[in-house]
Amino acid sequence: MKDTYHDNKAVQALAPAVVSAAVAGSPVDLSGFDSALFVINTGAIAGSGDFGVKLQESDTTTEADFADVAPADQLGTVPATLAANSAYRLGYIGSKRKRYVRILVTKAGGTSIALGATAVLGHPAIAPVAA
Repeated sequence: MKDTYHDNKAVQALAPAVVSAAVAGSPVDLSGFDSALFVINTGAIAGSGDFGVKLQESDTTTEADFADVAPADQLGTVPATLAANSAYRLGYIGSKRKRYVRILVTKAGGTSIALGATAVLGHPAIAPVAA
């Protein structure tokens, strides 16, 4: 039987929390991996929350260096407004691959949303992946 446990690494990209404003997730270091899949989980939405997410990339962890990932450099889409109690996924394939990628939560209105995100790094340069 095949497994994905030894060929992937899970990294917290955005700690689960109730957010009421735009927030940037932690930079995820892609060093040693050739693919990244972001899994976004939502919970309750309060006050007609209108929140979305997008991917950003950078060669450094400096806040000002991050820029939105072009649509052609990612796999999958998420709706402009996230739904409550849902799961979404976005893959990063950057044509001019950057070392760091992160999730950015955007707010267009409303009160709050509960959400978190995990990055699953794959296609490691060295496998099996250490825990």
